[in-house]
Amino acid sequence: MKQEALQRELLRLFEAHGVELEADEEWLVTEGEFPAVSAQWQEPSAGGPGWLDIDVVLSEDRQIEVSFPGHAAGEGGVREALQAFEAEALHVLLASCWYVTDDRRIQVQSWDLGLRQWDVFAGRPVPSPADMTIPEGWLTALGDAMRQESPGAELHWLQIFQRRDETGQLTREVLLDNESWARGEKALAALAWPTSAYSLRAFLALDVRDY
Repeated sequence: MKQEALQRELLRLFEAHGVELEADEEWLVTEGEFPAVSAQWQEPSAGGPGWLDIDVVLSEDRQIEVSFPGHAAGEGGVREALQAFEAEALHVLLASCWYVTDDRRIQVQSWDLGLRQWDVFAGRPVPSPADMTIPEGWLTALGDAMRQESPGAELHWLQIFQRRDETGQLTREVLLDNESWARGEKALAALAWPTSAYSLRAFLALDVRDY
């Protein structure tokens, strides 16, 4: 899929959920300002999936980076990756960056971190298989881990990926603001996860509450 077509698909996706963006070269901008969105598609290679990389720029020095796989080449892979983006991260981004909240698509909580209260927008975890049993305390565990941090009074985001393959090998990655977060990985490791093969992705954002 050409870059112009990908940009149009992303425009339509945001518009379908109540956010109108404007094309400005390779970026989609919000009334000429931040947040701004861009997307790049990398075709599958060496037997692996293609990847849709989406950047949401919050300010001149902060941006959210998320990636989603698509296994087919061309338009089929792009549409698969866009569906994954919509299922996992879009509604969290809409709530935390554009203040368009759909309680049917995300879980909204309030966390006390330090002296501040935070609004937490948690997307529905995306498991495979779909009937995988997810530990009930996964979000609480991440909240407890965040209480050991000292987050600045700005938007923060968490990305979770966990996978156990058919041999039992476990891969776990938790990113806080695009960087590996060992305390979050330790928090999830303490939970009772399935012993069968599975994969899980999740995305959430924290925004300090205005009074």
